[in-house]
Amino acid sequence: MSHHKIRKGSRKQDGKAHEKEHSSYSRRTFLQQLGMFGMGSFVLGQMPMSPLSASPLTFALDNAFDERILVLIQMKGGNDGLNTIVPLYDYGFYRNNRPTLAVQTSNMYKLSDQHGMPNFMSALEPMWESGQMKVVHSVGYADQNLSHFRSTDIWTSASDSNVVDSTGWLGRWMESEYPDFLTAPPVKPPALQIGPSGGLTFESNTLNMSVAVSNPTELYEIARNGALYDTTNLPESCYGDELKFMRAVANNTFSYAGVIKEAYDNGRNNFEYSSRSYLAEQLALVSRLIQGGLGTRLYLVSIDGFDTHADQAANHPRLMEELAGAVSAFYTDLKSADMDRRVMTMTFSEFGRRIEENGSRGTDHGSAAPLLLFGPGLQGNGFSGVRPDLRNPDIFGNLDFHTDFRQIYSTVLESWLCLDPGLVDGVMGQRFERVTDLGLE
Repeated sequence: MSHHKIRKGSRKQDGKAHEKEHSSYSRRTFLQQLGMFGMGSFVLGQMPMSPLSASPLTFALDNAFDERILVLIQMKGGNDGLNTIVPLYDYGFYRNNRPTLAVQTSNMYKLSDQHGMPNFMSALEPMWESGQMKVVHSVGYADQNLSHFRSTDIWTSASDSNVVDSTGWLGRWMESEYPDFLTAPPVKPPALQIGPSGGLTFESNTLNMSVAVSNPTELYEIARNGALYDTTNLPESCYGDELKFMRAVANNTFSYAGVIKEAYDNGRNNFEYSSRSYLAEQLALVSRLIQGGLGTRLYLVSIDGFDTHADQAANHPRLMEELAGAVSAFYTDLKSADMDRRVMTMTFSEFGRRIEENGSRGTDHGSAAPLLLFGPGLQGNGFSGVRPDLRNPDIFGNLDFHTDFRQIYSTVLESWLCLDPGLVDGVMGQRFERVTDLGLE
């Protein structure tokens, strides 16, 4: 099967365009991690961490009546949805378009008569059976942009595809709503990013301030000794204003360093995570901080490598096995401390992959893909949304999307994190219909 109107840069053979985009993305990520871009990044246990800025959303979370937690897992590169949730309802067509990549029926677990899950994700079978996993079909957005960099910005900013927004869906409006955040920050960090940059997710207009600290021992020593910078006796000038800003950021970093270190020391992991899995290390740290009483409500972790243009059979199963094992271990660990019901985990990726495999035994950039939710708060397993129609792709040969990812964001904010609907619509920039069959408590 072949499709037309391929967008430039979406295929492996569009080599220069694809390579240029990756180069741009790497430069941007590098620059974001330098200087004053986040509330402070430092290393704890071998994992880089970034306490992040406040916003009306994070303020509301910090003062919510319960302590529910949202963990985001970013699957970087564009995850192949058809080899994540296999379409048994049109298996012959799927298999014919993927002669070397199709998951064999003998190598999968049936989620239902219509959908299968590959055996390399078998660690998630108990979560499905116990009602702690849901699949949302055909998630995406209108006019899909097949660029890694641009589509990641769209997903993390929650903007329309034709709107360039420099703020993130969890970091907007901070300076206008909480102008005193730098001088009077909340006691606990509203959000934590573990590992590499997560795009725009927590960016605000002016206050996503990052301090790179390589030695946590020195950072904690400063925090314990109270060696904070003076933010009052400064010259009344542009220089003085900038210096005050930088010192306030540093002071907040030191303060949060002490809070995080205390939670890290108080917490423990009660389940052995895979030492070979970087994602497992990130989630193990999140679990330890939760169990240590940190009080942070938002976490972002990531797993890279999903840009499977070539030799997908050698890479995608490994990545999904890593994700499945890490998520399973994470919830087993949390359950041991009776904290699993407080935590909802959601995956996202910048786009899916094409229906047919390419000449390099991989798949090229696509559009819609399934989004996965995990946690006891789901009140049962199941499917949401419209399953992909493999035989009727869009004009570019991609699977059509049916659920706007911002509908899921809005639903999770309102139904899981218990935010006021008006606040949710403000955070999202407009109103999106809620997804009523997610079954959130």
